[in-house]
Amino acid sequence: MIIKVNNKIIFSENSRPMIIAEISGNHCGKKSLFLSHIKKAAASGADLIKIQTYEPEDMTIKSKNKNFKIKSGIWKGKCLWELYKKARTPYSWHHDAFRLSKKLNTTLFSSPFSKRAVDLLEKLRVPIYKIASFEITDLELIDYIAKKRKPIILSTGMATIVEIKRAIKIIEKYHKKIIILYCVSGYPTKESEANIDTIRKFKSIFKNYIIGISDHTNNIYSALAATALGASVIEKHFILNKKLNSLDKTFSIDIKQLKKLKEITSKIYSSLGKPIIGPKKNEISSLKFRRSIFAIKDIKKGEKFSKNNIGCFRPKIGVGSENFSKLIGSKSSRNYKKNSAISELI
Repeated sequence: MIIKVNNKIIFSENSRPMIIAEISGNHCGKKSLFLSHIKKAAASGADLIKIQTYEPEDMTIKSKNKNFKIKSGIWKGKCLWELYKKARTPYSWHHDAFRLSKKLNTTLFSSPFSKRAVDLLEKLRVPIYKIASFEITDLELIDYIAKKRKPIILSTGMATIVEIKRAIKIIEKYHKKIIILYCVSGYPTKESEANIDTIRKFKSIFKNYIIGISDHTNNIYSALAATALGASVIEKHFILNKKLNSLDKTFSIDIKQLKKLKEITSKIYSSLGKPIIGPKKNEISSLKFRRSIFAIKDIKKGEKFSKNNIGCFRPKIGVGSENFSKLIGSKSSRNYKKNSAISELI
């Protein structure tokens, strides 16, 4: 499958992985820092840049009841409303963000968390949507997004196969431009909990779709492993500087890491190539370094070949060494000088 976005971004199993830089809440509530993230992500090798489109009221109820408090993890003690208010990318910033992406000739898209978020993104002509892992059970929202008939990236953290297939079925009422991202919704995710081998399982189950990864480890190793296993899309949270006091810094990569990710994934993809068994094009000239059979002393016509008068040595210019045992005991059809290659018909 090949999916084009803006007639330039191509998602395909037959090209290097597309790198998505997710800004999320790393802007620390500052618009200038938010726009700087877009600029630096584009300059550092991101093929696409993703944001999140919501206001707190799109996500939760404004309450300090214990049910609305996070009980563990890096956001422990925060009320959901407070968390989303701090992490949000205000609707009012979106116009400038899309204007900037157009100026930079880069592709910006978003995960919407409500129908009004989708409506805003439609006005801004967003070219692609992502359905966040936590929204994979919001079937009305998935349907609303799918109706726009734009490519959809479906993230699958926490989801069962049944839930993933249900979401796909809804989208396919309108189109089949679907990219599925394997994801672990742990913030951050330890390498030992990443289970990257699931990429291979996804590729066997969802054969008709492009498969990638949304990775929440704090480095690039899992993403590199995913590339080696055939991931065609890599999404990583991106931060300008890990010294920033942002909500997502513990599972984000910085400029240096993003550049390295782009460089190494390209090399890994190039190294994967295609399955070939037998001499490759660049190996043909090396065939001569195999062994062939040589006379280790002068041999007269009619004399029997034995381990005392023939041996196997490089280069391969005569009968191949694989015929040595067949040649033993047979008679020479001509005279051979010492160190000459044996050319008998076997």
